[in-house]
Amino acid sequence: QVQLVESGGGLVQPGGSLRLSCAVSRNIFSLNTMGWYRQAPGKQRELVATISSGTNYADSVKGRFTISRDNAKNAVYLQMSDLKPEDTGVYYCNARLILASIKDYWGQGTQVTVSS
Repeated sequence: QVQLVESGGGLVQPGGSLRLSCAVSRNIFSLNTMGWYRQAPGKQRELVATISSGTNYADSVKGRFTISRDNAKNAVYLQMSDLKPEDTGVYYCNARLILASIKDYWGQGTQVTVSS
């Protein structure tokens, strides 16, 4: 079992920055992929960024968001810059473990609101 706890969301003006954190209950070396997803009101959950041996970003956030991890702290981060109103949503941390099957774990989410 893996527990994920997000923090760092809030209200920010367009053009501003936020840093999301995800605390992971086990050694993240043991997990295949860590990622951030978001869900806007009335929309499906979508991938924002993932990190494993490399990083992967949604086209809408490339050049503005950076995913990183601290293996010693068992934590994953999402640095968000030049935020836009369309970045508004609940951001979820994800951990994927691949053994005999694929198992996804999710945090409770943290709200990000970009508004003037």
